[in-house]
Amino acid sequence: MLTTNPFADLATSISPEMMQGYVILMFLLVVVGTIVDVVHKKSAKYFFETTQKQQKNARRSLSSGDKTSAAVGVVLSEVLTSSEFANPQRRLSHLFTMYGFITFIVSTVVLIFGYAGNADAGIWGFLWHLGAASLALGGYWFWFVIRVDVSAEGHKWYQLSKADLFIVSALMMVTWGLIWSITGGGLEGSGLLFFVLFILSATTLFSTVLWSKFAHMFFKPAAAYQKRLTKLDGSQENLPDVGDLTDPALQSRYPDIPEYMGKNPPNMGLGIKSEPPHHY
Repeated sequence: MLTTNPFADLATSISPEMMQGYVILMFLLVVVGTIVDVVHKKSAKYFFETTQKQQKNARRSLSSGDKTSAAVGVVLSEVLTSSEFANPQRRLSHLFTMYGFITFIVSTVVLIFGYAGNADAGIWGFLWHLGAASLALGGYWFWFVIRVDVSAEGHKWYQLSKADLFIVSALMMVTWGLIWSITGGGLEGSGLLFFVLFILSATTLFSTVLWSKFAHMFFKPAAAYQKRLTKLDGSQENLPDVGDLTDPALQSRYPDIPEYMGKNPPNMGLGIKSEPPHHY
């Protein structure tokens, strides 16, 4: 059952053209939502102004090879392996969620546009279920175990905010989708209820880009790329050059550094990471 096309039986009740139209509509909602988000939050303006400041403060010109190397580094580090997460559990949870989401979306498109009404869809039926399970594993792991503001700030696990819209709707989408598929798919009996919940969750996910963190997926690589460039050209994210904090001459000039930060500031210890949050 987990290797079959979950949309095969559905084609007897809903035409493939209607399913394809729904997918196209969700894609357009994401595009429009992202554009509105860029305009509303002035993200493009921020990146443009920051880039101009960066170029003015740059200490060296970057070659095309430098920029290509920075782009490759972002893809390999921030995008493919999520190396920015210091917590290994958070990193693994994010990878399960990210790759599960991508696999689920791509396999959904392939199944609906290439195998609508065909139960035998090769490996794509298995990938659909695998992607949904991976997203569910990473998402529920994050929600119940390592959600950042729960144990540290005393929030209840069921306390929702606008920032949770993306993860909650994504989890509901794959949860109801898996239940719908495992119970036989189609629209007969309980299948109709699970399918409606599946569609409602998916529609919520793709139609609320402006209010969720969905657009963050597109901005994150751009921000990481810009940060790498500031290190390469010496502009330091438009911050002043404070020099080497371990330099005795600098510490003599600014005695507050050794007094409050120690004689070896880059190695001051774990700080807030020295113990897990357990004060509530």
